[in-house]
Amino acid sequence: MTNLLRKPTANTGKVHDITTKNANWGYVGFGLYHLKAGDIAAESTGDREVILVLVEGKADISAGDQDFGELGKRMNVFEQIPPVSVYVPNDQSWQAVATTDCTLAVCTAPGKGNYEARVLPEPEKNTRGKGANTRHVYPIAMEELDVADSLLVTEAFTPDGNWSSYPPHRHDTDDFPNMTFLEETYYHRINPKQGYVMQRVFTEDGELDESMAAYNGDVVLVPKGHHPVGVPYGFEGYYLNVMAGPLRKWRFENHSEFDWIAKRDA
Repeated sequence: MTNLLRKPTANTGKVHDITTKNANWGYVGFGLYHLKAGDIAAESTGDREVILVLVEGKADISAGDQDFGELGKRMNVFEQIPPVSVYVPNDQSWQAVATTDCTLAVCTAPGKGNYEARVLPEPEKNTRGKGANTRHVYPIAMEELDVADSLLVTEAFTPDGNWSSYPPHRHDTDDFPNMTFLEETYYHRINPKQGYVMQRVFTEDGELDESMAAYNGDVVLVPKGHHPVGVPYGFEGYYLNVMAGPLRKWRFENHSEFDWIAKRDA
């Protein structure tokens, strides 16, 4: 199994704990908790900022000396209603006490202390692509929202038989404004849950070329290269993206042999 594909390590508690050390890169971290009502998740942020995403379920969330109360309204991720998210800066601590069964994502990147803890604005759904390239996106904390030092966070729903993160594109070169270097994680969910999606991570020179079947709850790491996702007919795909790099901007380049698709559908 490729090291880019990470399986959950347990059924409950902290089931994913992807760090810069075990990912062998420099910016993105991703954790995921499966909590039962009454369970508690709590961490100190250290030198990293955090965006907590209530993927599904409800929890009482606090950060530092702020108590945000019970948050969350999406009980199943495939309801496709907007997620609730909380920003926590570096050098602080946070706690989540589940009030229902809860899936809590912990998105992290280097923090600089420029932002205070807060509940993030509810994102508006937008639709991208055409035909079998259609997908529906909630931009939780992209660059248009000035709420973080490093983190870029978004989620997407891909209908059955469709492609996402397509045409193939990359953001692995620090060349702003043409491109920004961003590491990225994909947390995948599948409906019905026994399905899978296919994700390919590849560079044009062939130095990296991995094709993976990602099942419900898996995480795929994208250190560089193109990274399209295909969803088989009969299944619906969801993914939560975390991106970070030296500059909090999302600038990418389509694969030269596929760019005509983006231009045709513009």
